[in-house]
Amino acid sequence: MNNLEKLRNIGIIAHIDAGKTTTTERILYLTGRIHRMGNVDDGNTTTDYMDQERERGITIVSAATAFDWNGFRVNLIDTPGHVDFTAEVERSLRVLDGVVIVVCGVAGVQPQTETVWRQADKYSVPRIISVNKMDRVGANLENAIQTIREKLGANPIPMQVPIGVEDGFRGVVDVISDIAYIWGDDTDGTDFVITEVPEEFRDTVDLTKSQLIEALAETDEDALSIFIEKGTLTKDQIMHFLRRACIKGLLVPVVCTSAYKYKGMQPLLTAITDYMPSPLDIPPVKGINPATKEEVERKHDPSEPLCALVFKVVTDKYLGTLSYVRVYSGELCTATHITNATTGKKERVMRCLHLFADHREDVPKLVAGDIGGVLGLKNSHTGNTLHDPSKPISLEQVNFPDPVISETVEPKTRQELDKVVKVLNNYAMEDPTFTFHTDDESGEMVISGMGELHLDIIVTRMKLDHDLDVRTGQPRVAYKETISKVVKTKGRYVKQTGGKGQYGDVTLKVYPTEEKDMPFEINVGQDKIPEIYHKHIKLGVEDALVSGTILGYPVIGIGVEVIDGSFHEVDSSVIAFRQAASIATRDALKKADPMLLEPIMRLQVVVPDEYLGDVMAGLNKRRCKVQSVDLQGKSQVISAHAPLSEMFGYATYLRSATQGRGTYTMEFLKMKIMPPDIMEKVVLSVRGVPWQQH
Repeated sequence: MNNLEKLRNIGIIAHIDAGKTTTTERILYLTGRIHRMGNVDDGNTTTDYMDQERERGITIVSAATAFDWNGFRVNLIDTPGHVDFTAEVERSLRVLDGVVIVVCGVAGVQPQTETVWRQADKYSVPRIISVNKMDRVGANLENAIQTIREKLGANPIPMQVPIGVEDGFRGVVDVISDIAYIWGDDTDGTDFVITEVPEEFRDTVDLTKSQLIEALAETDEDALSIFIEKGTLTKDQIMHFLRRACIKGLLVPVVCTSAYKYKGMQPLLTAITDYMPSPLDIPPVKGINPATKEEVERKHDPSEPLCALVFKVVTDKYLGTLSYVRVYSGELCTATHITNATTGKKERVMRCLHLFADHREDVPKLVAGDIGGVLGLKNSHTGNTLHDPSKPISLEQVNFPDPVISETVEPKTRQELDKVVKVLNNYAMEDPTFTFHTDDESGEMVISGMGELHLDIIVTRMKLDHDLDVRTGQPRVAYKETISKVVKTKGRYVKQTGGKGQYGDVTLKVYPTEEKDMPFEINVGQDKIPEIYHKHIKLGVEDALVSGTILGYPVIGIGVEVIDGSFHEVDSSVIAFRQAASIATRDALKKADPMLLEPIMRLQVVVPDEYLGDVMAGLNKRRCKVQSVDLQGKSQVISAHAPLSEMFGYATYLRSATQGRGTYTMEFLKMKIMPPDIMEKVVLSVRGVPWQQH
């Protein structure tokens, strides 16, 4: 794409089952990218190309594709809605210039909508909202917009007035152009007419337009000046100021659609090209020179030095390792050498690809603004920066949540062990929220992820894709450990072997903290601990925090200060100080009243009114703290904070308690100190004896 003004890099994000994949499928059909439309229910959509996605009817991995519309080139990423795959949304938002957020016209803003909205806030991504399912019973644009204001704190601006309600929804009025789009029934979306505004909608259209103009005047001084002078804004002026407000994140344009019934898609496409930013509208990307640590920036320009970010890595059975990249500046060319800023190693680009879900097309190069694939990168992972060898830059890494649930896996035969490890390594490389390790005590292989569904899909993929039918244990919570009081401890590592010995001596103050990254200070002079040993003392502390003293879980929420120590001119070494710091830290963990931390989940349960009492009682038994109960249509929506350890099997319970009519969603909220009585039960179940007796 030579004209960056005509390029859009967008994603489609939403709560599960809001209609993201259906919206994507309709867009690809209407723009000529595909010639036969699939449906989620039939398991034949373009972007849900994995067997697991088609079988379950959900999106599991983000899929990149592209299409052309009205002279614009649009790179599009369809993302999962299920909370277990939130990392796919996170890394996609890191490289996108704008997003379409699909909101259900009946339910309005749902829990995962709030999550993806916060993720979009994190990266300051401009947004358009598509209120979908306008043909469904209970669909109401005003109610959906109200939930957007209340739950997202956004400033939504309707650009359309729906024609018809619920199953009578047949079109929209574009209030800016003052024209109506009306679709025929039982068509593929191409059969529509553009007419004058029906007279019965004239008052509503005029009111909506005046509210839009007032909102623009409130957010833009130039628009306000014209409005004061002229009393209104022209169509071109409205479009100009609305685009500016959307890119700044001050306003969120809203359109109406029924993706399943093919209605409203063309105006949505036009809104994407009219109001979403091009790469030229995005500020230059900023990073750090790895050598000098100075801040550097790159403009979105093919003539600038190369700067690209690897945002996803997948293992393709035919192509090998495929790296998804966003090129911010310069050109990434086939058969050239580049440098990975994160590892410092050189990489050779074998092939560059344009991506269309599971179909790929070779191209000679990817240029500034492009999202595409690269083959040949051997040591590049998610979050790594690629740059011109002579012009280094390192972009901020992508951060992902830690796993909250684990289970054991065991191959059926010893001969399959190496293959299982290789496959799990590939999955861990592809998915930063999936990890695995071998338990030192039991020798069991433990896989960890974001939820039961996440791990279930991993195990199923092993069977279907690699013919590995592994045995699994019961899911278990990935707890953490922390401390609850301040202690001071001394650690000494002294060895005499006849020649040069080993000597390290440190005294630490260890204290609880709520900071995510461990605060670490050294408040002793060079006469006691020379600076050469400082880094290795911190490494020793980190060694000890890998495994806590209660059940061996990682330790978090801890700060460390080095307050005393000594060294030997001859015998001291970096190894000795690392060991001494580790000894002191382990001693501190025992003395500082260690506690278990458990994952607390944000839970939302939707149930018919008649089952509310039973469901509330069930939540109380599971130690859930109900935050609110709201009426939504004819259902009650319960918002609660739930300990993950109590929620295993909840889907089965809820189906039974509500005759299959209740639904729930759950996402990670925070780690919280476990009540002492619950902690003792947990330790008893794992160890067989209370931890205090160890």
